Amino acid sequence: MKIENQLIDYFAHAAFEDIPRDAIAIAKRVVMTIIGTAVAGSHEQGVEPLVTHHCQAGGKPEATIFVHGGGIPADRAAFINAYMARSVDYCDAMSPGMHIGASTISAALAAAELKKGCNGRVFLAAVALGAELARRLNLTEATYNGFDPTGVCSVFSATLAAGKILGLDHEQLWNALALAFNTSGGSFQSNIDASLAVRCIQGWTAQTGITCCRYAQLGITGPKNFLEGVYGYFHLFGKDSIDPASAVDRLGERFGLDQIVFKKYPSCGLTQACTEVALYLINKDPFDVSDIVKVTVKVPEYAYKLVGQPFEMGASPRVNAQFSIQYCMANALIRKSSKLEHFDPAQIENEAVTDLISKISVLPDAAVELRGHTAIDVEITVGSEKVHQHKMDIAPGFPGNALTEEEHLQHFENCLDYAPLRISNDKRAVILNSITNLETSDNVADLITWTTTLQQA
Repeated sequence: MKIENQLIDYFAHAAFEDIPRDAIAIAKRVVMTIIGTAVAGSHEQGVEPLVTHHCQAGGKPEATIFVHGGGIPADRAAFINAYMARSVDYCDAMSPGMHIGASTISAALAAAELKKGCNGRVFLAAVALGAELARRLNLTEATYNGFDPTGVCSVFSATLAAGKILGLDHEQLWNALALAFNTSGGSFQSNIDASLAVRCIQGWTAQTGITCCRYAQLGITGPKNFLEGVYGYFHLFGKDSIDPASAVDRLGERFGLDQIVFKKYPSCGLTQACTEVALYLINKDPFDVSDIVKVTVKVPEYAYKLVGQPFEMGASPRVNAQFSIQYCMANALIRKSSKLEHFDPAQIENEAVTDLISKISVLPDAAVELRGHTAIDVEITVGSEKVHQHKMDIAPGFPGNALTEEEHLQHFENCLDYAPLRISNDKRAVILNSITNLETSDNVADLITWTTTLQQA
């Protein structure tokens, strides 16, 4: 239990004052991102039926549903809010595919309401510490091997954040995280098949955070050796190929939240590079898209498996498009941009887009894989002889190619512009100011209240 004890000793006692200012700044950025994507995703496929179902199911009104309003049990509010925040796939992430913010912010806000109030310093510390724990336990492409990193690892972030806000003691926090380990799971087959389960996994992760904390408070125990045990996390999911000691390396000295990815475009992280390259080529040396003969895209095998398969509309067109290099490239080349509205079913069915998709080939390439997780080679043949080529090693928004402050603000504005609600500039300024100065807030529940007033805006 050496690793478990070290981790829980640190995370149980760490507070706002112990966290580097740059980590707190990134935590605020995650909050801004998730508030934006939740508002943007508030009426996406599946959201309203889930809201109706859970409201009709009743229960103690402990926490609020973003945008729609209404009080329901905290664990169920966390589920719906995380589902909503993931719906437009414009939320933060971390290689090789773990989405932290949607679950962690949703669980943390539900816990804040359950606690009957939480100040900004406690809230930001809980979010930053939760994200840092997930980062330390994050695995590799090979070890996940098709498991969804969100369902496997983000559950620790949501649980820790909720536990810090609810005031769990050392023993309770240990049990909560150990219980959460027993819920780890989820498959990338959900993404490949373009199912709404992608969003459900995000929701279940947030819900688990609340549930496991409450169970731990009731005295329900989890396996003490949930990380290093013979059947613990590093064996089951890490396949005994990762040194557990890496989880406590420079613990309390080094925060790695700079590894969080903030997307420039509203689609899977592994489609960011193809979108960026397509826009670069069409703007650098403009050409008539109708003259394109073929497009060849070479990517690492991991990217090919997740987003390189032939595009189909399917029952959930937005999800299919979000996880398709073919669609994202065709969209960027034709519309010379990539916006949330471009992933609406009517836009996806555009004849010019579908025609161009048929000319795009995506191939796995071992040489490209050697250059990095998001590396890509693109070749566009126009007419009989003109060839446009470009390579990229690090996609925008990933570590080493971070977004600018202006791009972060544009991301937030894009989300509010897309939302089916009228949001005045004054309201936008108020929420941005609230997030910027969140450490001075007496009660972070104001963030939820802001979203529920949008219907009357």
